[in-house]
Amino acid sequence: MLGNMTTPPSIQPGSPDAQPTDVSFRQAFLFWLKLGFISFGGPAGQIAIMHQELVERRRWISERRFLHALNYCMVLPGPEAQQLATYIGWLMHRTAGGIVAGGLFVLPSLLILIGLSWVYIAFGDMPLVAGLFYGIKPAVTAIVVQAAHRIGSRVLKNSLLWAIAAASFVAIFAANVPFPVIVAAAAVAGYFGGRSAPDKFKAGGGHGKAEKSFGRALIDDDTPTPEHARFTWGKLGRVALIGSLLWLVPMGLLTTRYGWDHTLTQMGWFFTKAALLTFGGAYAVLPYVYQGAVGSYGWLTPTQMIDGLALGETTPGPLIMVVAFVGFVGGYVKAVFGPDSLFMAGAVAAMLVTWFTFLPSFIFILMGGPFIETTHNDLKFTAPLTAITAAVVGVIVNLALFFGYHVLWPKGFDGSFEWVSALIAVGAAIALFRFKAGVIQVIAGCAVIGFLSKAFLA
Repeated sequence: MLGNMTTPPSIQPGSPDAQPTDVSFRQAFLFWLKLGFISFGGPAGQIAIMHQELVERRRWISERRFLHALNYCMVLPGPEAQQLATYIGWLMHRTAGGIVAGGLFVLPSLLILIGLSWVYIAFGDMPLVAGLFYGIKPAVTAIVVQAAHRIGSRVLKNSLLWAIAAASFVAIFAANVPFPVIVAAAAVAGYFGGRSAPDKFKAGGGHGKAEKSFGRALIDDDTPTPEHARFTWGKLGRVALIGSLLWLVPMGLLTTRYGWDHTLTQMGWFFTKAALLTFGGAYAVLPYVYQGAVGSYGWLTPTQMIDGLALGETTPGPLIMVVAFVGFVGGYVKAVFGPDSLFMAGAVAAMLVTWFTFLPSFIFILMGGPFIETTHNDLKFTAPLTAITAAVVGVIVNLALFFGYHVLWPKGFDGSFEWVSALIAVGAAIALFRFKAGVIQVIAGCAVIGFLSKAFLA
């Protein structure tokens, strides 16, 4: 049920004014479960699927209300598609609906990645698996380059934003400045720049306003906000308290049981910080994950990080789910439960980092959703967020160079140049940029090429 949300009388199906009279919790559950298994294509593809299903076909929510929710999710740190599912689920079926929608968006990907991570770490040295990943690595490099181009073409609309992107690249490439420092500096630059030159910081706007109507919807433009979605300070305080406890209790148990310096405790703390830095999507936070997981903690190697990104690209759910791979490999390699429980160590670590990565997203939606529904104002990116997004472009370019180095010169510049990998990377880039091929198609094709090249050129 939709709380106190009023439902107009049933209208003849198929007419422009037709709308569902009700959506049961079971119906919604089955849809969110289905979405969790078909949500490929990154945030753009996932949002497009939800729009097609919920706005155009099922008419559970109107175009304007859908975009209103999306604009809010776009200004939050975290995966916007998963947050959008949480928001709509909460609006339709209260807190339980939001938890189910957001949880099922992640759960299938988590289970699949645990299985794939185990196959990778346990059997990665087998010729078949090694050959497949030989072709996948250069494809991932091309995909990251495409991500930098896609974000940059949307955001870098003037010389000032280009300068911020260039400065962030130099900072992380030449000075190895931590990603949070780059984000903070960009936010400060955006704040002051937005006040002195507001026209220079309009490039990071949201998704615009609704221009189409697909007929009457269950949650229509003029549908009153249900009681549970109305803002009160009491509700805000309860969500903040419960959310804090859901973080403090497991973190406290980990610290008490294993100590602050233990791998699992540090994973919980590290990925909590990562969850608050995901402005600009998963590609933006990957350099931070690399700096910590590879450079500081040694949970996995640079090559394993590239392979993990490839697995994340080929599974449903948000790309930030690559953190589950990082957690699994880290828990497995560090043998946190002893040498006889390696799979259990990896699986528990993967679930742990997923919890700490996505918990803030649920809290943001359940705390801020009532305010957004009450105000019904159009939300846009602020100048600081525009500057952060510009800085993210420079960071992603650095990530592409990092991947390219480890793929083309796996033994360093003193070693041999992998010309086969270079050809695969160029072919993947042509497929992505020229022929607009899908990410999964590119990864699958390059995997086959990699296997064949290893088989016949070895």
